[in-house]
Amino acid sequence: MASGSKTVIYAALAGNSLIAVSKFVAASVTGSSAMFSEGVHSVVDSGNQLLILFGLKRAVRPPDEKHPFGYGMELYFWTFVVAILIFAVGAGISIYEGVQSLYNPHPVESPIWSYAVLGLAMLFEGAAWWVAFREFRRTRGDQSWYAAVRNSKDPTVFTILFEDSAAMAGLIIAFAGIFASQYFNMPILDGIASICIGVVLAFVALLLAYESKGLLIGEGASPEVVAGIRAVVSDDKRITGLNEILTMHMGPEDILLAASVDFDDSLTADKVEQAITDFEKTIKHEFPQVKRIFIEAQSWRQHHATAIAAGEMSSQRPPDGK
Repeated sequence: MASGSKTVIYAALAGNSLIAVSKFVAASVTGSSAMFSEGVHSVVDSGNQLLILFGLKRAVRPPDEKHPFGYGMELYFWTFVVAILIFAVGAGISIYEGVQSLYNPHPVESPIWSYAVLGLAMLFEGAAWWVAFREFRRTRGDQSWYAAVRNSKDPTVFTILFEDSAAMAGLIIAFAGIFASQYFNMPILDGIASICIGVVLAFVALLLAYESKGLLIGEGASPEVVAGIRAVVSDDKRITGLNEILTMHMGPEDILLAASVDFDDSLTADKVEQAITDFEKTIKHEFPQVKRIFIEAQSWRQHHATAIAAGEMSSQRPPDGK
C-alpha cells in the first residue's frame, strides 16, 4: 500500500469527521431534509474510510495454511462492503428523508446556519477531494480517466475520489435545494434536493460495486505486464513457445502468474530447471508486483490436444521463428 493512498484516506476521514457533526447541528436547527441527508452522507463516508483502513490492515497479513496465497483480496471485499453501505445507508436514508419531506413539507428555519455549514463543508471536502484527485492523477499516467479507473487494481484511491466527488455534488445540491426552497417559498424543493442527493449516492455506489466485483472475483494483470512477460519468453532461446499465460491480482501489488511453456527438446532436466529459475528471477526483477510464479513444462502439441479435449480451443501458437 502506497503511503500516498493512505494519505488520501486520512485526509478524507479528517474532512468528513470535522463536518459530520456540524451538518447534524445545522439540520436540527433548520429542519432541512437536504442538510440531514448530507449529515448521514458524511457519517457513512467516515465509516467507509475506517473500513478501508481496516481492510488495508487485514490485507497485509502473511500467508498461512488456510490462506496460502495471503489475504490481499480482503481489501477488495471491504471495498465492496463500502459500496453496499453507500447504497443501503447513504442513498436509502437520503431518499427516504426526501420522500418524507415531500409528504410533510416545512419551511427551512434559520437558513444562515445551513449556508455557513455548507460553505465550511465545501472547504474541507474540497481539500480532501484535491488530495484524492492529485494522487489519482499521479497514478493514472497517460491513460484516460475512464481507462485509469477500469484498469486500476488499487480501489482505495478511486473509491475515495468517487466518495469525495459525490460529497461535493451533494453539497451543491443541498445548497441549491435550501436556497430554492427559501427563494420560491416552496419547502418541497428541500425534499427534492434530498432525493437527488440519494440518487447521486446510489449511482456512485453502483459504480464502486461494479469495479469492486471485478477485482473481487479476480482480474488479470495489465496488458503491459502480460506483454512484458511475453517479451521475456521471446528473448529466451531455451523456450521454444509460450502455450498459455494466466495472471490474477491477489492484491493491488500482488500478481499470481501461471505459465505453460515449451522448452527446447535438447535441454536436459538440469538445464530446464535452470531455465525456470532464470525465468522467475527475470520476471520478478522486471515486475516486482509478480509475487508467485508457477511454470508448467509442456509441448505445444500436448497443450493444444489437452485444450481441444477440454473444449478450450487455444488460439496461442509458439512465437514466430521458435
